[in-house]
Amino acid sequence: MTTPAASPAKVALVTGASRGIGAACAAALGQAGFKVAVHYRGSEDKARAVCEKIPGSMPFKADLSDAAACQDLIKAVTAEMGPIGILVNNAGVSIDQVLPFAKPDDFDTLINTNLKPVFLLSKFVTKGMIRAKAGRIINIASVVGYTGNAGQSMYAATKGAITAFTKSIALDLAGFGILSNCVAPGFIMTDMTDALPDQAKAAALAKIPLKRFGTPEDIAQAVVFLASDNAKYITGSTIHVNGGMFTN
Repeated sequence: MTTPAASPAKVALVTGASRGIGAACAAALGQAGFKVAVHYRGSEDKARAVCEKIPGSMPFKADLSDAAACQDLIKAVTAEMGPIGILVNNAGVSIDQVLPFAKPDDFDTLINTNLKPVFLLSKFVTKGMIRAKAGRIINIASVVGYTGNAGQSMYAATKGAITAFTKSIALDLAGFGILSNCVAPGFIMTDMTDALPDQAKAAALAKIPLKRFGTPEDIAQAVVFLASDNAKYITGSTIHVNGGMFTN
């Protein structure tokens, strides 16, 4: 009796994967057996450092605010690594300001960085997923997209929109075997939270029943679950990873 050949590893594209939550997601997916495409915009050195820890991974640079660059990224990953089976839309920034002093240009930046790429990459990746009759789109949302947060109206708007977008495309794509879900982090220890003043950190910690900030690895494990066969009957949903500060 001959042993059947193992099926090739699925390709997972993680955006904003050169640091923080994205890097943790890339590492966890690699450990779970996926071939990982590590997207970055800025530091090639950081992206390559992430890839060095993930066998078979490759770095890809792209400005995701540009539609042509998003399409080219999907084409490049597919050409170099094979059809994309998992898309993790993680790339994003936060610009905080109370509403009277909020700048329209900053709002444009948040839309173009946090929200527009989720639409563009999801649109372009689904063409291959539809042919394969399978695929996973996992979008990184935020607890503030559900609760709101003082000084973060612009950021919260983009994250709330990601959740609504995910629910809608789940309905569009279910018939093609494509599942779309969100992971909504709470306060996670990243460069973003490290920059907060101590008073703000203390106020945030007081809202968390588990009395600690989350880690990027906490988010990564939820992403790996949604990418796995254990989540094959879940779509249009959000996993909240926030230490109990918000449940739904």
